[in-house]
Amino acid sequence: MPIIKPVRGKSPEIPEDCYIAENATIVGDVVMGKSCSVWFNAVIRGDVNYIRMGNRVNVQDGAIIHCTFEKYPTQIGHNVSIGHHAIVHGCTIHDNVLIGMGAIVMDDCVIEPNTIIAAGAIVTQHTHVESGCIYAGIPAKKIKDISQELISGEIDRIAHNYVMYSGWFKDA
Repeated sequence: MPIIKPVRGKSPEIPEDCYIAENATIVGDVVMGKSCSVWFNAVIRGDVNYIRMGNRVNVQDGAIIHCTFEKYPTQIGHNVSIGHHAIVHGCTIHDNVLIGMGAIVMDDCVIEPNTIIAAGAIVTQHTHVESGCIYAGIPAKKIKDISQELISGEIDRIAHNYVMYSGWFKDA
């Protein structure tokens, strides 16, 4: 059974069509949209501030979503993939974003729509990532504009596939 528990009087709100892995943890003031999935060993901690997630957000294995006490909540739009072992902390991620494996997005960052944060990138505090580009490196910098093919072929494909994958596990 996943750990889903209230903290400070706030309980997670998870629609019935979401998939939550057996060893995932979701606590506190967390509101998820429809068709989301939270995978093995992922942690979503809404204990010190709130976390809001849109529809079709997938939080892959070992990823962590947290926020900053009395300063920065975490807000995630629709159609967002948060890769394996990524950390998303006290920031705003708009629609149609891919956060790559092992990437870190720090406090008070804003990731605009149709953007890829490359695997292993570190988006440092207060960074504003413009729409339609790829950021990579440490600290993360814009490396190129994103093509419509990458938006469809990566961002949309991965979000769609995780909805499909979650169906395999819900039916098992």
